[in-house]
Amino acid sequence: MQDKLLNAPSFARLHLILLGLELILAFIIGVCFVALGSGGGAWILGGIVAGAVLFYGYRHYNPQAQPNRNSRKVGQILVGLTIGFSIQHSHLSELSFQLPVFAALTIFLLLCGGLIGYLYSRLEKIDILTAILATVPGNIGVMASIAADHGGNTALVSLVQLARFTTIIFVVPVIVNVPNSHSVAQIVSSLMDKLFTFDANYLFLLFLLSSITAIAVYLGKKIKLPVSAFLCSILVGLSFNSLPIVSSDDFALPPLVNLVGQMLLGLTIGEYWGINSKLKKRTIAYAAIPVSLTFLAGFLTAALATVLTDWDWLTCLLVASPGGSPEMILVALALHHNVEIVTAGHLVRLLTINLLLPVMIAIATHLDRRFAKLQDPKIQDNGTTSEPLT
Repeated sequence: MQDKLLNAPSFARLHLILLGLELILAFIIGVCFVALGSGGGAWILGGIVAGAVLFYGYRHYNPQAQPNRNSRKVGQILVGLTIGFSIQHSHLSELSFQLPVFAALTIFLLLCGGLIGYLYSRLEKIDILTAILATVPGNIGVMASIAADHGGNTALVSLVQLARFTTIIFVVPVIVNVPNSHSVAQIVSSLMDKLFTFDANYLFLLFLLSSITAIAVYLGKKIKLPVSAFLCSILVGLSFNSLPIVSSDDFALPPLVNLVGQMLLGLTIGEYWGINSKLKKRTIAYAAIPVSLTFLAGFLTAALATVLTDWDWLTCLLVASPGGSPEMILVALALHHNVEIVTAGHLVRLLTINLLLPVMIAIATHLDRRFAKLQDPKIQDNGTTSEPLT
């Protein structure tokens, strides 16, 4: 025990060094993606590649190492602030009438995910709970931890969720053709904007923004608000310019904040790939089936959105895409295309999924017990057997 305590600071330093190296490599890869004409997901993709490569190597030194979820939370905070500052207050009042539509689209996507999960469970010969947790759009870490708490296959849940995240992050920016500058010099120049600003008023407002965000995220976590880091930072960014001492003309986030946030979002996904680096061909082939079906469900949901609303196809696709909410909103930001609608749609989805998860878990558990009882009549509804104790 004492040796472990002595080694704890060294492992903490190693984690910090690893994070620094991941960010440097993610930036280099991201610049290469942009220079090659990649879409708006270049920085997230750079983070995925860097996280997978470096974390895979780090696991040889520390086999027990797990992906750093705090990196994704910090990434969600930075991206959430960027999104909050980008939303126009004047457009928000119009969205309140569309909340039933957002909820209907989410429920339709969840029903599709549940059906895909059931089909996947029959194909892979696994329990329904594991299959549904693997196929319903949600947070990788949350779904995997729920699987662990209920005796599900955590590795399989992580794999399918990870494959879904990565596929959609790669494919959606290509489909929508997100523009990016190919000039590396222009990219670096824009990132340096406001990075070395020493104006006292600007630094005070930046410190005030950081403090308010930290308090809001802490309070959100205390009241167990779903995805509190992301939701609270959006609300802070949205509200900050409304403060009497803040002028939107004089204060703006440094562009580097958004870039680092995107890379951190990608790093966690890459680190999960670093854990799942050795996969059987059969497992990958079977995982590709629910991922493809979930992608198809996203297109069906987008088609439903075109019927229920007057949004254009691109907006419907971004709202319905079953990828990470921060990533899909970032694509809308890169396009400057209906950011308010896409943000509202994904926030409603995040809240709805987290509220309905206990119901889905209960239904999946009930079905698993029913199927187990059909196979073995001695099994009771509570999962125990009816054999007398001897």
